[in-house]
Amino acid sequence: MVIVIMKQLHKILTVGLAVLPLLFSCQSSRDRLHADVSSVRVQPVKIHRYDLDLFRINPSELQSGLEKLQPEYRFFLEADLQDTANLNQIKLYLGNRRNVEFHEAVTTQFKDLTGLESDLTEMFRHFKFYYPQYQLPRVYSYISGGDYSQPVRFADSVLLIGLDNFLGKDFPAYQADGLPRYLTERMTPGHLLPKVVKAAGSQLLPQNQGANVMELMINTGKEVYFVRAMIPAVDPALILEYERAQYEWITKNEGAVWSALIENQLLYSSDGRIMRSFFSDAPYSTDFSPEAPPRLGAWLGYRIVNQYMENHPEVTLQTLMAETDLQKIFTGSRFKPSK
Repeated sequence: MVIVIMKQLHKILTVGLAVLPLLFSCQSSRDRLHADVSSVRVQPVKIHRYDLDLFRINPSELQSGLEKLQPEYRFFLEADLQDTANLNQIKLYLGNRRNVEFHEAVTTQFKDLTGLESDLTEMFRHFKFYYPQYQLPRVYSYISGGDYSQPVRFADSVLLIGLDNFLGKDFPAYQADGLPRYLTERMTPGHLLPKVVKAAGSQLLPQNQGANVMELMINTGKEVYFVRAMIPAVDPALILEYERAQYEWITKNEGAVWSALIENQLLYSSDGRIMRSFFSDAPYSTDFSPEAPPRLGAWLGYRIVNQYMENHPEVTLQTLMAETDLQKIFTGSRFKPSK
C-alpha cells in the first residue's frame, strides 16, 4: 500500500509541477522576523579556546599544565588531576593521531574566531530580545574527536562547539571515516552558526516530537522558524541545509508536494514509511525527484508556522515554541501553498 501511495506521489509531481517561484521573504514576513535589536545590550561573546590551549601543553609537564588550565576550563577538567588514571586518559586523547589531525586543521581553519564571536554576540542579542530572562552561556571551542552526531552541544549553561566538525566538505578525515557527501557538504564554517541556534532551539521545544505527519511537520517548522528569528540575515537555504538547486526546486514545486500530501490523505498518517519519506535525512527525496531536497516536511512545516505567525501577530515567539496544541497552529495558519 505504501509503495502504491509513493508511486501516486511521484506521478502527481511529474505531471503537474508548479512553476511560479515562492516569495519566501515577503515584506510582512521580513518585518516579523527582522526584529530591531539595536537597543539590546549583551556582553560580547568570548570563545574560550580549549581546542588550542589543551594541545599547547608540554607532554612532559602534563599535570602542571592541566592545573594551570583548570580554572578557565573547569567544565572539561573537573576530574582529580592527581589521579594517574585521569592523566593517562588525557594523554591518550592528546596522542590520538586523529585528534592531532583535527587540531592541526582547526588551528589553520579557525586561527581567528573574532568573526564568529561577533556573529554569536548578534545572535544572543536576538535571544535576549525574544527571551529577556535568557542567561547567556559560557562558550567553549574544543576538538570533539569526530563526534559527528553532536557538533554543537548545550550543557550546564555552557555552549560547546566542536570545531573539528566544520573543516569543509573535502576534509580528508571525513572521507576516511566514510561520511556521505550530502553530510560533508554541511560540515563547513558557514553551517556552524545555524547549528548553534538549532541546538539552542531544541531545548525550548516541548519533548513531544509528533505522532503523525502534521504534528512532526509543525514541530520541525517551529525549529526552522526559531532559527530564522535568531539569525534573520542568514540565507534560508543554509538554515534548511539545502543546496541552492534544492532550495529553488522546493520554492517552485511546493504546491505539487502539498497536493500529493493532501490528495493521498497523508497529513495525519503515522505510517513509519511515510514519516521517513518526509522527514529523514538523505541526499534527496527519493520518493519525489532527484532534484527534490530531503526533509520536505520541515519546509512545509516552516511555511505553515510562518503563516500562523503572520495571521496572529499577538503570538510571541516564546508562546509559539511552548505551544503543544499543534493542530491549533495548523488550523490557525489557514495554510495555502504557492500555486
